[in-house]
Amino acid sequence: MKKITFGTRVAYGCGDTACNIVYGMISTLLTLFYTDYAGVSPITIGMVMLISRVFDGSSDLIMGFLVDRTKSRWGKSRPWLLWMTVPYAIAAILMFTVPHTTEFVKGIYIFVTYNLTTTVIYTAINVPYGSLSTMMTRDSYQQDLLSIFRMILSPVGRIISVTFTMPLVKVFGDDQAAWVKTMFIWVAIAVVLLLFCFFQCEETVKVDVKKEKKVSVKKNLKALVTNKYFWCVLGLWSIQVIHQTIVGTDLPYYCKYIFKNDSWMYSTLYFLETAIMILGAMACPFLIKRWGKRNVTLAGSVLAVVCHLLILANPFSFQWFFGVTLIRSIGVSQLSATIFGMLGDVVEYGYWKNGFRQESLIFGGASLGFKVGTGVTSALMTGLMTASGYISSTSGNVVQPGSAVTTIGNIYKFGPVIIWAAAIILLLIYKLDKEYPKISKELAEREMNQA
Repeated sequence: MKKITFGTRVAYGCGDTACNIVYGMISTLLTLFYTDYAGVSPITIGMVMLISRVFDGSSDLIMGFLVDRTKSRWGKSRPWLLWMTVPYAIAAILMFTVPHTTEFVKGIYIFVTYNLTTTVIYTAINVPYGSLSTMMTRDSYQQDLLSIFRMILSPVGRIISVTFTMPLVKVFGDDQAAWVKTMFIWVAIAVVLLLFCFFQCEETVKVDVKKEKKVSVKKNLKALVTNKYFWCVLGLWSIQVIHQTIVGTDLPYYCKYIFKNDSWMYSTLYFLETAIMILGAMACPFLIKRWGKRNVTLAGSVLAVVCHLLILANPFSFQWFFGVTLIRSIGVSQLSATIFGMLGDVVEYGYWKNGFRQESLIFGGASLGFKVGTGVTSALMTGLMTASGYISSTSGNVVQPGSAVTTIGNIYKFGPVIIWAAAIILLLIYKLDKEYPKISKELAEREMNQA
């Protein structure tokens, strides 16, 4: 089997760098922009994000079916990167051009632009991008390496946008226009990286159209919902994104209102935490070879729980908070590095069990967990902020009531403990690592007999 080159792995990873330089803004600083610069109330934001999940929930599955049925000279998954690049850039900028008008009109505007960017265009990029790795190679270890390079380079996008956004906003005038100018920079970088990924990656797993089974929608969905490992990995991906949403969304508020710093603290903490996660992901190929994806991820989840419990010991000390958070990022990095390799194994498990492939549908279904996790978590957080009396503004400078500050602190202190405990439970159930060698061997024999 042809080995995927280092350069191709980098190019593949750059695809998620591009996605996350924009989506990193959406999952971290967008809520802060809406409340403190566009003057949108937290309850409006929460309702928009919650209602959006109704649409987003179906879009991933629909996209999975569309990709599986795509026929082009570039393959099934790869062409979508080309087709959706420019629309993604335009839609991302539109999210930050919220008009200064009534709360109702603002709500309609952010609903339309948020869904255009996330529900439609991001889905049309990310679902085929996720399934692209399984179309580039059938080898589990090669897929693991693609997953690891993806998760090494994916945070780079968030590092770039999240770390430097607030400093740039300050430089450009610390108003809504400053956010728009900053987004122009980020989308320009994203476009270049997405095109680099498209031109350097190639789909080498060929499916004989004449021999390919035509499987009904009903049969496809039944195979998906009866795939036990799909549900495990769906839960794990949801946990990963819920953690990112809690930390990414709440931490700017935590630094601003508890540590009394909205300039360098958040950017510095986010940069160093993400940098350590990258280093942790880089160590994963060696760890996985020795202990397997499940065991490495389980150890990381235990470390994440322990570290977050330590934060509770002194949550008002930035120095303590800083040190423990950086150690926690080592544990978090393990799930980030292995999750897509696990999904690749789930694809092969489904093929072994059902006799037909479901790359895009499985990645689309798993992406549903990603979207729902983001939306429900954001809605819950903004709902709690509204109930606590949080005050929105267009100036970026408001004295918040004590109840709102307490809620901001409690979200960060207790939310991650619960979700990482759930990750440990799911990983104790996950046994595919042990079963995969047998599955891979039987699939190879099956295809030789069919040749």
